[in-house]
Amino acid sequence: MTPFRNCPILALSLLATAGLLSACGGSDETPLPTLDGRAPLVVGHRGASGYLPEHTLESYTLAIQQGADVIEPDLVSTKDGVLVARHEPMLSGTTDVASRPEFAARKTTKMVDGDATTDWFVGDFTLAELKTLYAKIAPADRPQGNDGKFRIPTLQEIIDLAKAKSRETGRTIAIYPETKHPTFHIEQGLPLEDRLVKALVDAGWNSKEAPVFVQSFEPGSLKALRAKGLQVRMVQLIDADWVDFMTGQTTYDAIAWARPYDWTKAGDTRLYSVMVTPAGLAEIKTYADGIGPWKPYIASLKYTLDAAGKPRDMNGDGKLDWSDASSMAPTSLVADAHKAGLFVHAYTFRNEKRNLAYDFGGDPQKEYLLYFRTGLDGLFSDFPDTAVAARGAYLKEMGH
Repeated sequence: MTPFRNCPILALSLLATAGLLSACGGSDETPLPTLDGRAPLVVGHRGASGYLPEHTLESYTLAIQQGADVIEPDLVSTKDGVLVARHEPMLSGTTDVASRPEFAARKTTKMVDGDATTDWFVGDFTLAELKTLYAKIAPADRPQGNDGKFRIPTLQEIIDLAKAKSRETGRTIAIYPETKHPTFHIEQGLPLEDRLVKALVDAGWNSKEAPVFVQSFEPGSLKALRAKGLQVRMVQLIDADWVDFMTGQTTYDAIAWARPYDWTKAGDTRLYSVMVTPAGLAEIKTYADGIGPWKPYIASLKYTLDAAGKPRDMNGDGKLDWSDASSMAPTSLVADAHKAGLFVHAYTFRNEKRNLAYDFGGDPQKEYLLYFRTGLDGLFSDFPDTAVAARGAYLKEMGH
């Protein structure tokens, strides 16, 4: 991994000349239990998406201001083949497209990873048309005051932002693009991989040392990128359908979250769960540098049962959900991945009580600390300021 990739404050040139390499976990400090012994990364998940509409330049900028080391654009393609940042190929959840009468006829149904989905699709819009839309924040319980203010950015605009902010702040801001539904894009005649390779090569970012991680749920996309000459660090994402809170085991009921869709297309019936076994990690190591698991693979959750063996409504809100379950002891996944030579970046960390296990008492820092203590190499957060503060507490705890 890149030397001093976790220096969140000082420019590397200043560190070298001032003899301050230890500020980023240098040789005169006790190494941390991460793969490279350095501080874990904070990735601004879709920017600072807990505060501003996701995947906008404004959201990415706020994440950087809050101390994120990395910003994450999910990549989809426009009709004219331009890579832009949206969480999905569909538009209604994160833009004002549904209220735009000029685009009413664009609503259609397409098969997305085997599911019939009715919506407005990025691939049916040119970049010029897409640039007329405004972004909105998706969850209803997050602040809506900035809806209708920000536009959809291109990958090139995000690269330019990361470079500009690196110069402005004196710290390296990395990007973490994901090829989103790559098989779907191939089926639509809009493959992502060639355009992503070209963009990164043109940016001068085609090496292991480049401030870039590329992630995908589909192994075939990562392998294709490598075959096309991309040399940056690759990350295999690992999903699941949900958690059975009675047992704490991950579940795989929904086809879309049971396995990578390129496996489904190829008739491979294995589940994502095979990826977290020693054999699965060894297979990933043949084409990737790290894994991005859904966080319950590292520390799952389980209900507390009453005397009759029924789950307790711990927060007394009349329903049973994530916030009634308590965290379990961490698994060996981080250690197993490190043994295989893979770093681990977990997703997704959020502040709302509904997204926190009951035993954290509504304090997101307790969740971060649980995960940092496993030796986690990085994590994705909707609230980068909270993640950075928690990392600071962890580093202090570790004597850094």
